[in-house]
Amino acid sequence: MITADHEEDAMDELELLLELHRDGERQGPGGDDETRLAITLSGLAARQRLAVADIGCGTGASTLVLARELDASITAVDFLPPFLARLEARAGEAGLGNRIETLAASMDALPFEPASLDAIWSEGAIYNLGFARGIEAWRPFLKPGGVLAVSELTWLTQARPAELEQHWAGEYAEVATASAKIAQLEAAGYSLLGYFPLPERCWLENYYRPLQARFAAFLAQFDHAEAAEAIVAAEEAEIALYERYQAFVSYGFYVARRVN
Repeated sequence: MITADHEEDAMDELELLLELHRDGERQGPGGDDETRLAITLSGLAARQRLAVADIGCGTGASTLVLARELDASITAVDFLPPFLARLEARAGEAGLGNRIETLAASMDALPFEPASLDAIWSEGAIYNLGFARGIEAWRPFLKPGGVLAVSELTWLTQARPAELEQHWAGEYAEVATASAKIAQLEAAGYSLLGYFPLPERCWLENYYRPLQARFAAFLAQFDHAEAAEAIVAAEEAEIALYERYQAFVSYGFYVARRVN
């Protein structure tokens, strides 16, 4: 929780995180192949003139795949304009700019009309709102039968090492097994179309290793300031934890349809 006394310090940390992640192709674990698999499970590729929102899009890794694979107008939503500017540049370079519109907005204050979207996509971002709150808050924006596709931190086993459980329970209290997440989706008015966990390469090759490659330049940019050093130390600790315990935790990719 950010109090008024700490607002300036929190903004400094946000600015540092922005600088660390802005040049990354991804701001979290994921992969183009996994986005395509989720598209296959969704059935969206067989439909035309779709309206799709990619919420918490970052610099646009999933957005670009959606624009390539679907006959769709895509609204890419993030609350950080520098990420959206990077996405716009990437879309232009890929010849996809005419399919993507960017929107700077908070995911808990989306401006979409009720029942206006054929699909809502959100890879590795719904945790900012919370899974339970997010799937309920976003459902009214979907047309009946519309698709929700989200990746979410998920336990892969019923029992976990204490060190791992303590870390992620402290970082994100809603981490749970896939069966628990699927039950939440069903209770919120969705029908599951498919689920799969992200493989190791989505974490290491696609996210953590490129992130680590930026650490030295990031620390030099900020003259090894204490706050920058703390961010890198926290990231390195998370990476080491994943390397030790990757059999127990990943992102689960959930693809579901709004019922009625």
